[in-house]
Amino acid sequence: MVKKLSNLFVDFPFTPPQNLPDVEITGIAIDSRAVKPGYLFVAMRGGFADGHNYIQKAIDNGAAAIIGEVGRVSNPTFPYVALENPRQALTWIAAAFHDFPARKLTVIGVTGTDGKTTTSNIIYKILMAAGIKAGMISTVNAVIGDEVLDTGFHVTTPDAHDVQRYLAQMVNAGLTHVVLETTSHGWSQYRVDACEFDIGVVTNITHEHFDEHGTYENYRAAKARLFSSLEITNPKPQGSPRLGVINRDDEKSFDFLNEFIKVNKLNYGLGANADVRAENIEYSSTGIKFTAVSKDFRVDVSSHLVGAYNVSNCLAALTAAVYGLGIDPQIAARGISALDGIPGRMENIALGQKFTAIVDFAHTPNALKVALEAARKMTGGRVICVFGSAGLRDKAKRRMMAETSAELADLSVLTAEDPRTESLDGILEEMAEGARSKKGVEGQTFWRVRDRGEAIRFALKLARAGDIVISCGKGHEQSMCFGKTEYLWDDRTAMKAALAEFLGIEGEKMPYLPSQDKSESEWLKS
Repeated sequence: MVKKLSNLFVDFPFTPPQNLPDVEITGIAIDSRAVKPGYLFVAMRGGFADGHNYIQKAIDNGAAAIIGEVGRVSNPTFPYVALENPRQALTWIAAAFHDFPARKLTVIGVTGTDGKTTTSNIIYKILMAAGIKAGMISTVNAVIGDEVLDTGFHVTTPDAHDVQRYLAQMVNAGLTHVVLETTSHGWSQYRVDACEFDIGVVTNITHEHFDEHGTYENYRAAKARLFSSLEITNPKPQGSPRLGVINRDDEKSFDFLNEFIKVNKLNYGLGANADVRAENIEYSSTGIKFTAVSKDFRVDVSSHLVGAYNVSNCLAALTAAVYGLGIDPQIAARGISALDGIPGRMENIALGQKFTAIVDFAHTPNALKVALEAARKMTGGRVICVFGSAGLRDKAKRRMMAETSAELADLSVLTAEDPRTESLDGILEEMAEGARSKKGVEGQTFWRVRDRGEAIRFALKLARAGDIVISCGKGHEQSMCFGKTEYLWDDRTAMKAALAEFLGIEGEKMPYLPSQDKSESEWLKS
């Protein structure tokens, strides 16, 4: 694809730049290493690097033009476009480069603190059951027909130009709908502003990412941009539902969002006052069953997912599908039952042991709470929880998560979760303080085991027949960061390796982490 630089500012919602260089663009990159001949390089300031420092490298790699901030480059000798906010402009420039693909699709956006990926996958399965040609972009992967593309090691919304490229690939593949999972980072960094959303779904908004947003109110406002975006979606030939779907049970966010949303809106929940609600809920270790009820329908739903929070996720997806897309409730229920599970979400790892071993992504206080509550409903035995808290991220949740585990689990093993360049010992001490504040006793009800693989092994040794060992915080993620280095890591592989050792059978090999054989001072230098 080749576009004139001037064509990238068609339908640009800000003051367009004047006297644009007459150059042709063959692609867009925000990393100078990804630049190929003819590319447009967009220089942006980030948390750890400033793209303006790599402009010469982008030019050396063949960049045809550069976009950067006003005042950052004096008397450029190359095609340079100065903008007030290159990051905010990027999503619109990328959309124009790909001929605004979202305008050719029905776009369902899903956001929230916990449950985004699960709810996105449920909606996708419902669309499949309804015979709709749909794709999905989640924090785990992008699904385009039979093709599944990895979207990165750590979970966040892909960068703006990648999102638009995925959407364009979906249009070219003949798809008509897309489920797009969006994070608060994605909204605050304008990555999905040109996605022309038709339906917005929120799962919940609880404590998370205060390191990025500062306050809960700022975090909530970033999430709420999904609903304000519904107001500016251009009319589409296939129709524009313009529906907001919110969680009636989420006490912190419901009143705010209910007032905030200016388009059509519906709520879902477990209580009788919800527009779409659940009755006759049955929980088991193999799934959930309930009856979904609204003023218009009553349908029995069964799912392989577990826990009360997944009843809510199913209701969110059902509400969006039935009222936003006009899908028959019975077909929606079939779609829900077709989802076997989500990688790294309450994923059962069974190698013949006499207790249950689970890997879950729960990495926030609320997610840990509902995961432990779900685990409690699955067993009459003890719940043994392995978890950590990330370095260079929201510090308040370290203590909160340890408090939650001390209250809801029988035994807790505190360990590493992406310590990055922070002291792991310091993080574990903050967590231990939280556990002690809830009457946790170190060496009796909680332990600190710095290496995550060893922590999982230790938890398995504590387990008796009928117990549940649940490793939380990493889920499906494929790496862990020590210092500035990402090491290949998968909690599911680690659990399988530890179980194989425990049972004395052949199995996976425990992935390597520097905490196995290096001191903290050594990996902090890496």
